[in-house]
Amino acid sequence: MVDPRIPVFAGDPSRAEAGDAVLRAVVEPGSSHIAGCACCGPRPALARALARLFMARARGETAFFDRVIVACPPAREADMAAAIAADPVSAARFRFAGRLPAPAHSGLSASPSPSARCM
Repeated sequence: MVDPRIPVFAGDPSRAEAGDAVLRAVVEPGSSHIAGCACCGPRPALARALARLFMARARGETAFFDRVIVACPPAREADMAAAIAADPVSAARFRFAGRLPAPAHSGLSASPSPSARCM
Protein backbone atom coordinates (compact mmCIF):
# COMPACT_ATOMS: atom_id res chain seq x y z
CA MET A 1 0.00 0.00 0.00
CA VAL A 2 1.29 3.46 -0.90
CA ASP A 3 1.50 6.00 1.93
CA PRO A 4 -0.51 9.06 0.79
CA ARG A 5 1.06 11.42 3.32
CA ILE A 6 3.46 14.10 2.07
CA PRO A 7 7.08 13.05 2.64
CA VAL A 8 9.21 15.40 4.75
CA PHE A 9 12.97 15.17 4.25
CA ALA A 10 15.76 16.62 6.35
CA GLY A 11 18.35 18.21 4.16
CA ASP A 12 19.95 21.13 2.42
CA PRO A 13 17.29 23.54 1.07
CA SER A 14 19.60 24.52 -1.78
CA ARG A 15 18.89 21.08 -3.30
CA ALA A 16 15.17 21.82 -3.71
CA GLU A 17 13.67 20.86 -7.03
CA ALA A 18 10.44 21.69 -8.84
CA GLY A 19 7.57 20.30 -6.78
CA ASP A 20 9.35 20.85 -3.45
CA ALA A 21 8.46 23.15 -0.59
CA VAL A 22 11.23 24.29 1.76
CA LEU A 23 10.94 25.04 5.46
CA ARG A 24 13.59 26.64 7.56
CA ALA A 25 11.76 25.80 10.80
CA VAL A 26 13.38 25.27 14.16
CA VAL A 27 12.94 21.69 15.30
CA GLU A 28 12.33 21.68 19.04
CA PRO A 29 13.50 18.63 20.99
CA GLY A 30 10.97 16.83 23.15
CA SER A 31 7.33 17.58 23.64
CA SER A 32 5.85 20.76 25.04
CA HIS A 33 2.82 18.91 26.45
CA ILE A 34 2.35 18.48 30.17
CA ALA A 35 2.29 14.94 31.52
CA GLY A 36 -0.78 13.09 30.31
CA CYS A 37 -1.97 15.89 28.04
CA ALA A 38 -2.80 14.96 24.47
CA CYS A 39 -3.82 18.33 23.09
CA CYS A 40 -3.69 21.36 25.40
CA GLY A 41 0.00 22.28 25.13
CA PRO A 42 1.41 24.42 22.34
CA ARG A 43 2.38 22.58 19.18
CA PRO A 44 6.05 22.19 18.25
CA ALA A 45 7.43 24.83 15.88
CA LEU A 46 7.80 22.28 13.08
CA ALA A 47 4.16 21.20 13.44
CA ARG A 48 2.99 24.82 13.26
CA ALA A 49 5.16 25.48 10.19
CA LEU A 50 3.89 22.35 8.42
CA ALA A 51 0.29 23.34 9.22
CA ARG A 52 0.79 26.82 7.71
CA LEU A 53 2.42 25.29 4.63
CA PHE A 54 -0.37 22.73 4.19
CA MET A 55 -3.09 25.39 4.55
CA ALA A 56 -1.33 27.68 2.07
CA ARG A 57 -1.30 24.79 -0.42
CA ALA A 58 -4.98 23.99 0.25
CA ARG A 59 -5.99 27.62 -0.25
CA GLY A 60 -3.96 27.99 -3.44
CA GLU A 61 -1.68 30.57 -1.82
CA THR A 62 1.39 28.55 -2.84
CA ALA A 63 2.07 26.24 -5.72
CA PHE A 64 1.31 22.55 -5.29
CA PHE A 65 4.18 20.57 -3.77
CA ASP A 66 4.67 16.84 -3.37
CA ARG A 67 7.45 16.81 -0.80
CA VAL A 68 8.89 19.11 1.86
CA ILE A 69 12.55 19.72 2.63
CA VAL A 70 13.34 21.00 6.12
CA ALA A 71 16.71 22.59 6.84
CA CYS A 72 17.90 20.23 9.54
CA PRO A 73 21.35 18.99 10.53
CA PRO A 74 21.77 15.21 10.77
CA ALA A 75 22.07 15.39 14.58
CA ARG A 76 18.52 16.78 14.83
CA GLU A 77 16.72 14.35 12.50
CA ALA A 78 15.38 12.26 15.38
CA ASP A 79 13.87 15.41 16.93
CA MET A 80 12.30 16.27 13.58
CA ALA A 81 10.79 12.81 13.18
CA ALA A 82 9.49 12.92 16.77
CA ALA A 83 7.94 16.37 16.27
CA ILE A 84 5.97 15.11 13.25
CA ALA A 85 4.91 11.86 14.92
CA ALA A 86 3.91 13.56 18.20
CA ASP A 87 1.50 15.98 16.55
CA PRO A 88 -1.68 14.17 15.40
CA VAL A 89 -2.49 16.67 12.64
CA SER A 90 1.05 16.66 11.25
CA ALA A 91 1.23 12.86 11.45
CA ALA A 92 -2.01 12.59 9.45
CA ARG A 93 -0.73 14.84 6.65
CA PHE A 94 3.03 14.27 6.63
CA ARG A 95 5.55 11.49 7.20
CA PHE A 96 9.22 11.79 8.04
CA ALA A 97 11.07 10.28 5.09
CA GLY A 98 14.65 10.56 6.36
CA ARG A 99 17.61 12.42 4.97
CA LEU A 100 17.30 13.89 1.48
CA PRO A 101 18.95 11.36 -0.86
CA ALA A 102 22.29 12.28 -2.39
CA PRO A 103 22.06 13.64 -5.95
CA ALA A 104 22.11 10.97 -8.63
CA HIS A 105 24.71 12.87 -10.63
CA SER A 106 28.13 14.04 -9.55
CA GLY A 107 29.73 17.38 -10.21
CA LEU A 108 28.71 20.88 -9.28
CA SER A 109 25.32 21.27 -7.70
CA ALA A 110 22.85 23.48 -9.47
CA SER A 111 21.18 26.45 -7.85
CA PRO A 112 17.72 25.82 -6.40
CA SER A 113 14.86 25.66 -8.81
CA PRO A 114 13.02 28.99 -9.17
CA SER A 115 9.80 27.08 -8.62
CA ALA A 116 10.87 25.75 -5.18
CA ARG A 117 8.78 27.34 -2.49
CA CYS A 118 10.12 28.49 0.88
CA MET A 119 8.30 29.48 4.04
